[in-house]
Amino acid sequence: MPNNQKKNATSSNRGFAAMDDQKQREIAQKGGAAVSRNREHMAEIGRRGGEAVSQNREHMAEIGAKGGQARAEDSSRKAPAKARPRTSRSA
Repeated sequence: MPNNQKKNATSSNRGFAAMDDQKQREIAQKGGAAVSRNREHMAEIGRRGGEAVSQNREHMAEIGAKGGQARAEDSSRKAPAKARPRTSRSA
């Protein structure tokens, strides 16, 4: 049965769920585009989420360890990266 014929005898012909998949995608894209236009709002949402996650130090340590492991595994498969010259940070 095609996705756009997912209705059964007990479902209504009204509302978002009754629409075919393509129509649902079109509507959802418009909503996502409207929200993402407000960069300050999105940045604030990201900051709040980051603050909430970073309060759990054990969780953050686990994330960092996984990142370090992935990087070590990745670099062992590649040629060594060129080192950048260090610059001093004097005040």
